Amino acid sequence: MGVYEELKARGLIAQVTNEEEIREVINNGKATFYIGFDCTADSLTAGHFMALTLMKRLQMAGNKPIALIGGGTTLIGDPSGRSDMRKMLTKEDIDHNAECFKQQMERFIEFGEGKAMMLNNADWLLQLNYVDLLREVGACFSVNNMLRAECYKQRMEKGLSFLEFNYMIMQSYDFYYMFQHYGCNMQFGGDDQWSNMLGGTELIRRKLGKDAHAMTITLLTDSNGNKMGKTAGNAVWLDPNKTSPFDFYQYWRNVGDADVLKCIRMLTFLPLEQIDEMSTWEGNQLNQAKEILAFELTKMVHGEEEAQKAQEGARALFGAGTNTANMPTTQLTEEDFADDQIAVLDLLMKTGLASSKGEGRRLIQQGGLTVADEKVTDPNKTFAKTAFEQGLVIKKGKKVFHKAIV
Repeated sequence: MGVYEELKARGLIAQVTNEEEIREVINNGKATFYIGFDCTADSLTAGHFMALTLMKRLQMAGNKPIALIGGGTTLIGDPSGRSDMRKMLTKEDIDHNAECFKQQMERFIEFGEGKAMMLNNADWLLQLNYVDLLREVGACFSVNNMLRAECYKQRMEKGLSFLEFNYMIMQSYDFYYMFQHYGCNMQFGGDDQWSNMLGGTELIRRKLGKDAHAMTITLLTDSNGNKMGKTAGNAVWLDPNKTSPFDFYQYWRNVGDADVLKCIRMLTFLPLEQIDEMSTWEGNQLNQAKEILAFELTKMVHGEEEAQKAQEGARALFGAGTNTANMPTTQLTEEDFADDQIAVLDLLMKTGLASSKGEGRRLIQQGGLTVADEKVTDPNKTFAKTAFEQGLVIKKGKKVFHKAIV
């Protein structure tokens, strides 16, 4: 089985432009392909997993990845799947976020001479003269076709800014520029990017001739990692300071029964034969499959040692319930207590289990908070400092555990 056939067997491919040529190029390790990452935060999320593992699979087969940082396009903001405009970031914010991205990507792909490249489209987009761009690129785009594009439909309902309307042209120009300067002959993206990406393929052909071999593939996901149940990971970060290895493990351990084998197939590097054997698993066997998924993905992001700790901690917590060593923990200080007491709402905010007192109050009123195995029903409840000396376990809902200790 070639690598392209494996991508299809794993259920990764949604749409392609010219399949036979794509198959030949990928299987023979001749693809120089890019995937774009707009730097809207200082960490990648679980939603980026499909793109990261895809880049690793293709690099292992001899193909050359380009991780394109959207330093220029992030200044505009992708309207795909949005009902409002994205937050405008400064160049300094974007540069910082790009550096954070690279550090996380290095766990998946190998950068260096003749290997993967990281490029930033600010290097060429910010140099463009507006009139020259209109003459060189603008003439290749039909406004009628652009308005029919799926990526603009949702924004059209509430008003699409002219700023955002330019995003398709900028993204298309990226492919055109990298095709000419870096030999990039293939682009991958989420299925919601199909219209934007076709724009790039068409621009290359119109400017460089129909024989220009520019290929486009979209994945069975959108640009945020959605369409895979629990794989939509906007709030689950790859940065351990934002999402601890334990919480990261628990996120994947808690995927729905209907999604677990799909996630294993798409996101892990386990052999397809082994995954096929799991297809008949039911009941408690699905819990075993969820542990396999959580361990494999946590190992990729945080390393095997942290994955092992997270798994042991989760098993102990949901089994005997006595081992809390690897549970996410907040260290309380003397300043957190008044008269040696801390209010439950302050405790929730201090541990990050609630972002406001209002959210914490609703959690308690809905019966979703347990502290030291006792359900909390009074939002005015307080806890003595002595209760935290050995660590106090806080349970939010059924599956979120946290420890607070003085």
